[in-house]
Amino acid sequence: MAQFDQLHNRLQTNSIKWDTLEKDYQVRDLSAFWVADMDFQVAPAIQQALGKYVATGIYGYHLLPDSLYEAIISWQKRRHGYDIQKEAILVSSGVVPSLVMCIESLTRPGDAILIHDPVYPPFAEVVENNHRQLIRSSLMKHEGKFEMDLHEMETLIIDHQIKLFILCNPQNPGGRVWSNEELKQLGLLCQKHHVLVISDEIHQDLILAPNHFTSFQTVDESFAEFSVILTSATKTFNLAGIKLAMIFAKNRELREKIKSLQQVTRQDEVNTFGIIATQAAYDYAEDWLEELLVYLKMNVEETCAFFSESLPKVTVMQPEGTYLIWLDFSAYGLTDEELHHQLIYEAGVVLNKGATFGSNGKQHVRMNVACSNRLLKKGLTQIKEAFLRLA
Repeated sequence: MAQFDQLHNRLQTNSIKWDTLEKDYQVRDLSAFWVADMDFQVAPAIQQALGKYVATGIYGYHLLPDSLYEAIISWQKRRHGYDIQKEAILVSSGVVPSLVMCIESLTRPGDAILIHDPVYPPFAEVVENNHRQLIRSSLMKHEGKFEMDLHEMETLIIDHQIKLFILCNPQNPGGRVWSNEELKQLGLLCQKHHVLVISDEIHQDLILAPNHFTSFQTVDESFAEFSVILTSATKTFNLAGIKLAMIFAKNRELREKIKSLQQVTRQDEVNTFGIIATQAAYDYAEDWLEELLVYLKMNVEETCAFFSESLPKVTVMQPEGTYLIWLDFSAYGLTDEELHHQLIYEAGVVLNKGATFGSNGKQHVRMNVACSNRLLKKGLTQIKEAFLRLA
């Protein structure tokens, strides 16, 4: 795991995660624990595949090869027990653009769309930006984990005539890996009320042992009739800057609607580097992923233990998947502005503001621990010193 211990200086590489900090906060030497990409070099097999293509010196229009589809199909089957055929796979530049395609093609302006709170901020943004009515259902906390409030969800579905629900699995920011039974109850609820489900499963490969990921469409064959799955290799293999995502739409009617809008808006073309990197990742980088998961679990467990022992006033939601940790600082009695001032200007670290995930995220932050353990330790120590000064 030595490859993950290396410190990589990402400053002056046009990194959103690192190169925006000094400009945004007028402070040098801040440490970034926010945007959900990793501070690790990608697997050697991916670097080699991209290097081979770069060496050709010609970067013209590129076909979607059968080998790409074969890699996707094989990966889903062996990693997740999910059967998908080539004709049910659409590609796009990213999961969020795919979500926009689904909203635009499967609903109408003014339709009500349901999401959880807190949840990945672009869910709300794309709903509202596309002139749909945004409805939120609060996630409940039980024994330190998020749970869905199915009773509230059903009430909202009926009262607002919800047309579509956007699921995040694994859940971002809480790291819940929804169980088969939870997904079954959710699916039955949506099936009962004729609600379409878009399941964002981009973190599906980042599952921390002994947890197990279940794709929404594997719970019951009938769920594929009213759902679409969105996923990508980009989160798993740290390829966020190389654009390619997949839309799994087994229902032909849903697929044709999405496909038609993609063609009309010319959103059906993808980056050649994304094609090459995705295929290389799925075909040759599985061993790298297994090592990564061990390292991420170590960082997650160390972070959770650190707060429990050193800053017990911070309530930690230990994730079952992802490399993101949801932290509750409400016991300090700080406003959101005061909390982030303390983190940035006293601790010298930048974390995601919890309020951007929904109203239930106030006085919370999301911490990205996909970095070298040395950088993580440094950041945690700085947080500890800054908040002990408040005592």
